[in-house]
Amino acid sequence: MSSPFPALHPLSIALWLALPALAAQAQTPAPAEAQPAVSAGTLSAVTVEASADASAEGLAKPYAGGQVARGGRVGILGTQDVMDTPFSSTSYTNELIQDQQARSVADVLLNDPSVRQARGFGNFQELYVVRGFPVYSDDVAYNGLYGMLPRQYIASEFFERVEVFRGANSFLNGAAPFGSGIGGAINLLPKRAPNEPLTRIGVGVQTGGQAYVNTDLARRFGPDQSTGIRINAVRREGGTGIGDESQKLSALGVGFDWRSRNVRLSADLGYQSYELREGRPSVTPLASVPIPRAPESRTNYAQPWTYSDETDKFATVRGEVDITNNITAWAAGGIRRSSEDNVLSNPTISNAFGATSNTRFSNTREDKVGTGEIGVRAKFATGSVSHSVVASAATFSNDRDNAYAISAGSVRNSIYQPYDSFYPVANGAFVGNRLSDPRLTDKIKTSSIAIADTMGFFDERLLVTLGARRQTIDQENYAYNTGKLNSAYDKSRTTPVAGVVFKVTPQLSAYASYIEALVKGNVAPTTANNLPVTNGGTIFAPYQSKQKEVGLKYDGGSIGASAAFFTTAQPQFFVVNQTYGANGEQRNRGLELSVYGEPVKGLRLLGGLTLLDAEQRRTAGGATDGRDVIGVPRQQLNIGADWDVPGVRGLAINARLLHTSKQYANAANTLEVPAWTRFDLGARYLMDIGNGRTLTLRARVDNLFDKNYWASVGGTQGSNYLMMGSPRTFALSGTVDF
Repeated sequence: MSSPFPALHPLSIALWLALPALAAQAQTPAPAEAQPAVSAGTLSAVTVEASADASAEGLAKPYAGGQVARGGRVGILGTQDVMDTPFSSTSYTNELIQDQQARSVADVLLNDPSVRQARGFGNFQELYVVRGFPVYSDDVAYNGLYGMLPRQYIASEFFERVEVFRGANSFLNGAAPFGSGIGGAINLLPKRAPNEPLTRIGVGVQTGGQAYVNTDLARRFGPDQSTGIRINAVRREGGTGIGDESQKLSALGVGFDWRSRNVRLSADLGYQSYELREGRPSVTPLASVPIPRAPESRTNYAQPWTYSDETDKFATVRGEVDITNNITAWAAGGIRRSSEDNVLSNPTISNAFGATSNTRFSNTREDKVGTGEIGVRAKFATGSVSHSVVASAATFSNDRDNAYAISAGSVRNSIYQPYDSFYPVANGAFVGNRLSDPRLTDKIKTSSIAIADTMGFFDERLLVTLGARRQTIDQENYAYNTGKLNSAYDKSRTTPVAGVVFKVTPQLSAYASYIEALVKGNVAPTTANNLPVTNGGTIFAPYQSKQKEVGLKYDGGSIGASAAFFTTAQPQFFVVNQTYGANGEQRNRGLELSVYGEPVKGLRLLGGLTLLDAEQRRTAGGATDGRDVIGVPRQQLNIGADWDVPGVRGLAINARLLHTSKQYANAANTLEVPAWTRFDLGARYLMDIGNGRTLTLRARVDNLFDKNYWASVGGTQGSNYLMMGSPRTFALSGTVDF
């Protein structure tokens, strides 16, 4: 049995040794940036501007209650108020991230009724399903730049806010380079030094014995406080509550910024090492076998020899200059270098009693990513019509080296009574390159130019946005072992946008928009169902999806709400008779309702309802026309509340209910995964411990009633693998602000 207090890593030791020095130099109370909402659940704090970054707008201000912001980045259109955009989006704040003890992007997005979590096919990559379409963690943007962040897991210490854009967005952000983004986009905003000094130390522990220590330091320098630096470091190590599963994370992020009257610069450096041992895998059901009930929530059917290791280093820079009072130019760029080493074994369910067969899949991978963009914004008027014109150019490249090995035969096991199996040897017929020396298998380059004009009529009551992006995608796929060019293409497409916002009253906006998504060509997998795919390695041409949306937005000052109705269609790619191709169309139509804010003092609300109709169309021979798409539920409900306990200064409790309706695990809709409902509960207590120090204690339990459930089906198009929900997990943490 592992110790509940894992051995400390050198990074942890360094953080602990730094505590006395940090405390000695800290002479001011914590800034309000960390606790912007002052209520019965918080202590008084000085209100300051949240963050200095390389943009004139800075961060959008928090909305009433402090859990979400009033707006966020809308691609090349820049930071905008949510009431002024013909799209649907939400920006979750660092206050919410801290109060819920969120450790990753996936934890934050549990609050979004349009988003559900899955995993990459056969691995542990976080995957987010937005409006019924996948958004891969590869395609999560960092301060507007694609491909900068770790693929499989992104520590929360790296970001200040999580921005969720719902819907197609290729005009706004460019085509997502790794092939998702049809249903939405996710952008993480880095942390910046606030106007007041910040010294924060945190420690915590959770079910399974996992412990962590982190530090968050920020200072501004110069006579006008023009230069800022912010350092975040974290070390986590130990179990997860799932039997024998353990994690080890070391992460360091450093953010710089500098500003003058008309120039703003920022830069970020990041390092993350993430190790997962005996991670509970997804399981794949057979078409002829009913979906078995989910095992007990702590059951782990991973083999002891499975693991996933990932190391990432990245750097970004962004600058903005005001050429005149009405013209601003910007430039940004970044690089990432990463390496992965995985030994995986995902079970296939062979009967209704939970019996499984497993193979071993080993994989090593290295990525070299580079990206950049330039742009200019100008504001002017022609008569009574205002104009906000933007033009930009962007480029992206990724070289991926890969190697794999698949074992001979299979290993028998069970999801209900798993046991350790022998380590299966590799099959020479299923080996690609050398695991110790992965070679180039994929190259992708994208470039684009975009232009748009947002016109204001009738004193800005009517806003009309028109624009287009011309995008070129150049993709090459190389054969394993020989390095021979398998297939390639170099294609260009134009994706337009048209949007209208009409402010019916100062509190109510109506909008309509048309926008498209451009997706890079899929690469046919080399194997499926443990057999070779006849056209494995073939690259398909890029394809577009089209989205129409109408909606309403309400801003009552203390409470906000929105309603959006949309329809989106895209081709479906998957394997039929061991051949990969476009085998139908997916049409998602839905209604999204959301609410947020602080309707009465001390009560903060955050939630919503998403209704989805994801239909298969134009399938081969019409066999599954009209059936639901694999893994897309018809209802998703989130209800969250955060309440200051009357009469107990500094104490607040929060609760969250998540509900997902049934999902289908095959195209014929004969395999059904039951609906599930989960309840989470948390509390926090703030106290002044003297000498300008504030102590915050937080406790949380996720999946309070220890529900056993299949949380998602698939995620990767055409796949039907099942991912279990996490067991009941307790978490305790304490932070001190000096």
